[in-house]
Amino acid sequence: MLVSVIMPTYNCGKFIAESVESVIHQTVQDWELQIVDDCSTDNTKEVLKPYLEKYPNIHYYCLPKNGGPAVARTEAMKRATGKYVAFLDSDDLWMPNKLEKQITFMEETGAKFSATGYRWIGENGNDLHTVLIPPPKTDYGKMIRLSNPIGNLSVMYDQEALGKFEVPLIKKRNDFALWLKILKKVDYCYGMEEVLGAYRLGRKGSVSSNKLRQAQYHWQLYHEIEGHNVIRSLYELGCWAWVKGTGIGIDKRKV
Repeated sequence: MLVSVIMPTYNCGKFIAESVESVIHQTVQDWELQIVDDCSTDNTKEVLKPYLEKYPNIHYYCLPKNGGPAVARTEAMKRATGKYVAFLDSDDLWMPNKLEKQITFMEETGAKFSATGYRWIGENGNDLHTVLIPPPKTDYGKMIRLSNPIGNLSVMYDQEALGKFEVPLIKKRNDFALWLKILKKVDYCYGMEEVLGAYRLGRKGSVSSNKLRQAQYHWQLYHEIEGHNVIRSLYELGCWAWVKGTGIGIDKRKV
């Protein structure tokens, strides 16, 4: 198996079919899709049923109890058998050539951890005319200073080279915590300028709008999960607030 696609889901019955279709229509066809359901209470399972019947490389597992996105993502990663692991949330989308272009980039550069550009779309799929481009090279320090300049849906890493990871148990920003974990095993996340995915912004906006709660999650990440002392954690929290307030260091373009 070449690529394992990691898709945690919770109450995304309205969007998950479109996300799954964007995997099915990839120009690279040697993939498996590992969907782990965090005990959805909507029609997610019913929406997925025809795909599970038709595609043997689409796998579905429902957690025995609700554990949060970090638990669901870790469970999916445990089940991944591919050389490469890629991430796609169950309301986001990929361009058809996303896997092909990213794998080619990694093979040509020798990168073990990479990210692509992506665009913002609204809840109904409308183009918000904004794209985000990752830095060409991001190390551990830069990842923290820029408060995670890469998008979850854009990431791929070489599981054959780096092994498996458990996602740190933090309710929000657990993808950020995972990238920091990977960057302890590899020097850089290499960025591609090409826009190869679409991040659905509308339904996520209410969470990100609560700045106090965001600050609490970042403090937990820096101080408790990463184990940084109080002074360093305060500095890193200040970096997050600066980037959040000014956008400096983030390559966000209107298109």
